Amino acid sequence: MRTTTGRWVTLTHVIPRPPDRYRWVYLWQWPIRFMHWTAAVCLVVLAVTGLYIGKPYFMTAGEASSHFLMGWVRFAHFAAAGLLVMTAIVRTYWLFVGNRYERLAALFPVRRSDWVNLVKMVKFYLMIEPERAPRYLGHNPLQQFSYTLIYGVAALMVVTGFALYGQSNPGGLIYGATNWIGALFGGMPVVRFVHHVGTWAFLIFIPIHVYLAVRADHLERTGTMSSIISGGRFVRADRAFVDE
Repeated sequence: MRTTTGRWVTLTHVIPRPPDRYRWVYLWQWPIRFMHWTAAVCLVVLAVTGLYIGKPYFMTAGEASSHFLMGWVRFAHFAAAGLLVMTAIVRTYWLFVGNRYERLAALFPVRRSDWVNLVKMVKFYLMIEPERAPRYLGHNPLQQFSYTLIYGVAALMVVTGFALYGQSNPGGLIYGATNWIGALFGGMPVVRFVHHVGTWAFLIFIPIHVYLAVRADHLERTGTMSSIISGGRFVRADRAFVDE
């Protein structure tokens, strides 16, 4: 419809074209992706077998010597623990040789700006001033802080786990290397309790971690899930990121 001034009036809303220029950012090299999924499988195996060792939630009929169920469960637990330690060694090495998104400064909040942006990211997830949240290609400071905590829990689990394992062979190499841990914690029952509580810390962390990753992919279109598979993601060329 044309007005008296000669201008056209329309009831339709003109939607601007989205930018058609994207760029590919390579974030996670293949060793990191492989270690990530290997550690994920190990944690599931450790949780399932560890809870069974602590309190068997099903039993089989017949003599224990005929099926060796607890023996196989313990073997799976110890094998997964050794494999998890291997992934930790590789990840530690990659803190110093990886790219900018994989190195120490990108995984742990060691800079003052990280702590400032940490508060902004907490507000973002609480829906408080979400428009002021800084954009990150790799881990944002809140993720850095949570991963630092979970790595600390993992280290505690490894130390207490090997201390418990060493008790099965008094006088052995692992027993001699870890026997002091019992005295440090005030006895092996306390070590076992701490190890059990650490299992629940992972059982709480894992679903939250998966939920936030899926949420970011679905709502924020950040490619979080796909990047840990393909190694990178497409981002808008007109956007700036803090960690570039």
